[in-house]
Amino acid sequence: MAPHLQKSGGAAPSQLELAVAQSLTDLEKNTPDLRKDLRAVSISAVKEIPVGQGKKALAIFVPVPLLKQTRRVQQRITRELEKKFSDSNVVFIAERRILPKPTRHSRQTQARPRSRTLTAVYEKTLEDIVFPSEISAKRTRVKVDGKRIIKCFLGSKDATNVEYKIDSFSAVYKHLTGKDVVFEFDVEQSL
Repeated sequence: MAPHLQKSGGAAPSQLELAVAQSLTDLEKNTPDLRKDLRAVSISAVKEIPVGQGKKALAIFVPVPLLKQTRRVQQRITRELEKKFSDSNVVFIAERRILPKPTRHSRQTQARPRSRTLTAVYEKTLEDIVFPSEISAKRTRVKVDGKRIIKCFLGSKDATNVEYKIDSFSAVYKHLTGKDVVFEFDVEQSL
């Protein structure tokens, strides 16, 4: 198994996961200024998600304890991986666990932490997907037929870096959570 790949439960890695892990290993060997930070980075899974118009998105899952180290070099890694996998946009997401809501008959001795609820995990997933830009506002629009659409406003300072990925962000979030989301950029108001 590749050094940058940590599969849970001893599962066999897919070809795509091995290719991404090998790319990280090559990047660590060939880039001396990233070597120290890349040593701590490892992935747990990779999913290829169709975006449309022949484009794909690579959702790379990282163990939650390693998310902080990954964030340090995420922009550079993303740029290099997008060069390597030319028809794909790359998104890093922490692999979080959702615990079921406790019922009357469940024999749980501990209370479920708020960070393990469905809502909290979906919120954090949305933040992970749009990283390094930040979500400045969020609205949930309910249409007449009952369909919900989340409108997510991103900071305008990152518009040039992230604008080409907006379709990928929506497709990845829809694939992972089943919820529709629309991304827009804030218009900065000057006084």
